[in-house]
Amino acid sequence: MIIIILDVLFIILLFSFFAVLHSYLASVPVKKYLIEKYPGLGAFYRLFYNLFALFSFLLIYWLSPEPDVIIYDFNYPFDIIIIILQILSFFGFIWTAFYIDLREFLGLKQIERYLKGTYDPETLDEVTELNTTGPYKFSRHPLYLFAILFLVFRPVMDLAYLTYLVCFIAYFYIGAYYEERKLVQKYGEQYQRYQESVPSILPFKFNK
Repeated sequence: MIIIILDVLFIILLFSFFAVLHSYLASVPVKKYLIEKYPGLGAFYRLFYNLFALFSFLLIYWLSPEPDVIIYDFNYPFDIIIIILQILSFFGFIWTAFYIDLREFLGLKQIERYLKGTYDPETLDEVTELNTTGPYKFSRHPLYLFAILFLVFRPVMDLAYLTYLVCFIAYFYIGAYYEERKLVQKYGEQYQRYQESVPSILPFKFNK
């Protein structure tokens, strides 16, 4: 039992390290410092950030212990129902992707602007507009919403996966809070009105 608890704590520690580093590199002061010191770096920062986040997570996942504890294992037909819900949440993720500029999100457009000589360091690492259409009419962070649903709908749940699931959900909510502080600074009253009318992640509000 003690080994299992230590395994869980180690997973949380690894994920916390990833989350803090990921958030630190995404912060405006860090971006401004790096871009002021290395002006040409700004155009490549977004792509570097995404690749670093991917590989650093794969690294901590590889380092994570795997406590051999099954929380639940749904049998037929419940496992099929859960898989269907997971597929639907994946399509929700794809639906959301149609309402964002994926090339800007991935960091490819920034490099294109740099090569064309039109990159503006003042934009930091991306140029975006406030989107309130499609899935954004129901949730201010639909990517987080569908990512959470996709991770939750799992026919077999073990302790390691559950630990990561809880960590991810916490990180999405904490990340959304700090992300919205930047969005309020960027869009002002327009975003504040959007906050008042549309829920954060879950597509409903608990109170008015």
